[in-house]
Amino acid sequence: MTKAFLLSLGLLAATPALAQQAAPADTAALKMYRESARKINALVHTKLDVRFDYAKRQLLGKEWVTLQPVGYATDSLRLDAKGMDIKSVTMVDGSNTKTLKYRYNNEQLDIDLDKLYTPGQQYTVYLEYVAKPNELKVKGSAAINDAKGLYFINPDSTEAGKPRQIWTQGETEASSAWFPTIDRPNQKTTAEISMTVPSRYVTLSNGALVSQTPAGPGLRTDTWKQELPHSPYLFMMAVGDFKIYKDTWRGKEVSYYLEPKYAPFAKQIFGNTPEMMEFFSRRLGVDYAWNKYAQIVVRDYVSGAMENTSATLHGEFLQKDAREALDAEYANGESVIAHELFHQWFGDLVTAESWSNLTVNESFADFSEALWAEYKYGQDAGDAHAYMNMRNYLRSPRDAQKQLVRFHYADKEDMFDLVSYQKGGQILNMLRSYLTDDVFFAGLKKYLTDNKFGNGEAHQLRLALESVSGQDLNWFFNQWYFGSGHPVVTIDYGYDAAAKQQTVTIKQTQPGTIFQLPIAVDVYVNGKPERHQVMMRQATETFRFPAASKPTLVNVDAEKVLLWQKTDNKPLEEFAYQYKNGPRYVDRREAIAAAAAKPTTDATARQLLLSGLNDKYTGIRMASIAALKLDDKAVQKAAAPALRKQFAQEKNTNVQAALLGALGQVKDKKDEKTFTKALESQSYAVLGAALEGLAEVQPKAALTRAKALEAGAKGNVATAIASVYATQGDASTWTYVRNQFDTAGPQGQFQMLESVANFMTRLDDATVLKEGTERLQKLAVQYKRYGVDEPILAMLEKAKQGKPADQQATVQAAIETIKKAE
Repeated sequence: MTKAFLLSLGLLAATPALAQQAAPADTAALKMYRESARKINALVHTKLDVRFDYAKRQLLGKEWVTLQPVGYATDSLRLDAKGMDIKSVTMVDGSNTKTLKYRYNNEQLDIDLDKLYTPGQQYTVYLEYVAKPNELKVKGSAAINDAKGLYFINPDSTEAGKPRQIWTQGETEASSAWFPTIDRPNQKTTAEISMTVPSRYVTLSNGALVSQTPAGPGLRTDTWKQELPHSPYLFMMAVGDFKIYKDTWRGKEVSYYLEPKYAPFAKQIFGNTPEMMEFFSRRLGVDYAWNKYAQIVVRDYVSGAMENTSATLHGEFLQKDAREALDAEYANGESVIAHELFHQWFGDLVTAESWSNLTVNESFADFSEALWAEYKYGQDAGDAHAYMNMRNYLRSPRDAQKQLVRFHYADKEDMFDLVSYQKGGQILNMLRSYLTDDVFFAGLKKYLTDNKFGNGEAHQLRLALESVSGQDLNWFFNQWYFGSGHPVVTIDYGYDAAAKQQTVTIKQTQPGTIFQLPIAVDVYVNGKPERHQVMMRQATETFRFPAASKPTLVNVDAEKVLLWQKTDNKPLEEFAYQYKNGPRYVDRREAIAAAAAKPTTDATARQLLLSGLNDKYTGIRMASIAALKLDDKAVQKAAAPALRKQFAQEKNTNVQAALLGALGQVKDKKDEKTFTKALESQSYAVLGAALEGLAEVQPKAALTRAKALEAGAKGNVATAIASVYATQGDASTWTYVRNQFDTAGPQGQFQMLESVANFMTRLDDATVLKEGTERLQKLAVQYKRYGVDEPILAMLEKAKQGKPADQQATVQAAIETIKKAE
């Protein structure tokens, strides 16, 4: 499961007002030890024959499930089956059948077998049932916002422009909402799924499509076989009007399923997949194991993407036409493709033994995103992605209290967080750096080979890495996997001219555990770095390094992999030297951050930020633009020429958009031509930024252009139009803003919050106020646990000022509802 949705919320944490807040904990639940599910019976093979009732949103199922006892003889079987009608339960032995007694509580099906079965003795139970997912009362999580397992999208074809689809989502334990099973990650089973569907539709499932046969007027039955064992939560089905683009990797089919209008862009969206499969296979020393790899994009998906075995399912955000692709950012597209593919090894081939050990699934997938970026786009790209993920974790104080592997949690869904994903990914980066590439990847190969088609946990990972490295790694795993938090350090420097020694004093100030930290330190003397490896074991330690003269730079954590919060007390001049001479992306990113923290009158800081505008890597250019304090007239005067010069030569559309946004803050009418010219761009990001920039210098012209751009506006352009209307439009333009808000995803709605609030505040219109209030209330309640309620409450308080009493009452009622929401 990708954490794209978590990331979209995590981005909000950059704004203090939207920082994540600790949710009320279920104290009793947190004290409960979440043991791994006991295996009384083990799944062996699952055969399904399903049909769909679109009108009732139901699945009509037949199942043959083969099992065998584990450890002890048993005469009973418990299956998970959520919200179903159970029609019959029968023991099948060749041509012999026997009706079995059972008890069903709407969640679990307890079956009395026909006799006592001994360990390893296989038996098959046949069930007929009706799955009713739309009647389930279930909840999801931040990463997976629903858990009903089976989804009918526009089943009655009543929503114009939306395709008719069926798809499934099994993680964590929602497969048992559409077929009875033992819905635990430590179960593995081969599978055969037959789907009877309207013959005009395409189907996808795990494994190979082995047959397609007519099934009556307008119907067809497709049968898919998964011949290698995998966990029940990785079962999948998808049905709908998809176009298939077929590629290959080492003779295996690699296919991409898209809505017909996006089919021409399949190669553009997914085309790097075969190269990824080759790279990951070679890097891990373990070839991709499954018979095919398919990727499908569906509507209204409940998360970012899901790594179903051999058949990954993606949310619609991944579908982009040629214009949308111009602004495609790695973090919101290709990184997700890499993430889900890596799961085919870590999660599918070897599956977390329990949700407590989710790290051996999700941390690896998170790690793979930077790994692929590094290989495909260079060291800066890999470092930048890893740094972004690490910073998202560090911005969430409540997550610092959690262990990576934890056996106490209120709900299994709580495991899908910034710890299992971002923190765990950075921990793997540290392990890779400490052990070196050859040893680290040899350890991963051993872990995958030893546990393939089975389950794994953190201890097995440790033992594999210890085996190939010859090192005891308990110290590392105890503090990073089985402990909580991270180091918070201050770093101070001194030079002893008499002794010709450079000192570095590092002090850990976090409460609780003192971390053992392997640290690479580069000491630069006469322009040349000398690498020193030290190990920190105490709360405060001073390290001494020989230096014939005072170093121009001491670069602590020279590999820039340590997961810590640091206050680095070196002068800005040394940061400036680090910017020019440090080899890694983070060297330059830290220097930009140091410059941004200085007063606007600091000449060195200003020059450093202006230098960053022309950095070789897009991320540094973006950070430098963002760091400029353009509300300061002196900064505007110095920066405007540099911004214009960089825009004239900039190739990246997202940086172009950021430059236009900065020029918009300058509000210089001489940039009107630049904004107007940029409105001819094919990039939605550039077009949106140009429109907002024009609004700063020629508001009436921007309003005219906004109306002309309405037709076909997407993403940034729609957001920009809403922004212009919010400041310049009248009540007639509200309909456009409201409709755009309603059709946007969560991140798009967050981006439009200010526009909606401005409309409500500026206009004296009861309809605008009522409809805007309803939308802000819904968003605040839905994402309250992420702190979204606070800024929305402030917006509502402002909006009600000066309004008639009845309108104030409407807004106040929404405020009270938000405050009372849990």
